[in-house]
Formats: sequence, C-alpha cells, structure tokens
Amino acid sequence: MSHQQSVQPVSLAQRPDLARIASWIEPSTHVLDLGCADGKLLAYLQRTKNVQGTGIERDPQAVVASVRRGVPVIQQDLEEGLALFEDQHFDTVVLSKTLQSMLNTEHILREMARVARYGIVSFPNFGYWTHGLSILAGRMPVSKEMPYEWYDTPNIHLCTLKDFQDLAKSLGLIITDRVVFNGKKELRFLPGLRGTLAVYRFESPFASSL
Repeated sequence: MSHQQSVQPVSLAQRPDLARIASWIEPSTHVLDLGCADGKLLAYLQRTKNVQGTGIERDPQAVVASVRRGVPVIQQDLEEGLALFEDQHFDTVVLSKTLQSMLNTEHILREMARVARYGIVSFPNFGYWTHGLSILAGRMPVSKEMPYEWYDTPNIHLCTLKDFQDLAKSLGLIITDRVVFNGKKELRFLPGLRGTLAVYRFESPFASSL
C-alpha cells in the first residue's frame, strides 16, 4: 500500500476571475505566476493544460501550500523585480489581485512585458459606483474586493479601468482582452461603474520584435 498523500483535484469554480485567466492561457506553454499564493491557478493549469508553471510568493506558508500542490515556487518579494529571468523567458506572466499593492507599478508592468509575451493582471476597480458614494460621505470605501480600513490597507495604488488603460498605453502594452466582474458575474454594460474587479490581458511590445 502506498503511503504517499494524494493531491486533491483543483477547481476554479469559486474564482471566476482565475477561470477566465486560465482560459486565456494556451496549453503546453510556460507560465509565471507572481504572488501565486497557494498555487491553485498553476496547479489547475498543470493538470488541465500541461502548462509548465513557476510561482513567486513571499509568504512562507503560501510557499509550502504551493509546493504541496506540486507547484515549483521561488520565495521572493516582487518588489525586488524579476531580474533572475531572461527576456521573453515565459509565454504568459500573471499578476492577480496584487497590482494595487505594488510600490512601483510601472516597474512591475515593464518587467512583466520583458519576461513574457503576454501579461495578465487583475485589480479592484476603484471606479465602482459605491466607492464614490463612500467618498462623498467622507469615508474611504470598504468593499469585498477592498476589505480594509484606510489605516491597515495594503492597497497603495488604487485605480479605475481608464487609469489602467492609460498607463498600459504609456508603457506600450497592447491590451488584447478585458473582463470586468461584479462578484461572479461578467459585466458588459457600464463596467467602469458597475464592476468590482477588472482582468486585463496584454501583449508585450517586445514580442513583435522577436
């Protein structure tokens, strides 16, 4: 009898944003997941799409959880950059729900474009209509996607959909896909006001020169 612990199948049913990210990734490609947490996305991609995945994560407990899922992980702070990776080393690099907490937003986006042909980012939409009401009432907004008080939040660079699109354009990033969620529902009508979470896919300006 084998004493090896079986790896439980991974489902993204409770995270439609991760399911959509997974749908944008081609089978048998190389993927880097920045701030991979417990490795759920990469484990799913390895099992369903034969992806070769690498994660970067700072939290020691999350690193252990990823390794237990069979995901290779490098323990490192994203603020230190991606200098250990060569140009266009990956097909896709993912930064999920982490962009808003980065100190140097432009730098991490440039690095994503340098190390991979495609980048995928998701972030809470500060343009969500109830956030405006909170500010008018004299309070910083608190929501499911931004569940922190102003004094203990890790979110330091909040933005709207238009803010991100303008930044991407200034960096030469070519946006190829966008999905905006409110909870588990995808929105098409007034997503900038009604959406709580945005997911963007972009192509690196360096990819076309290869």
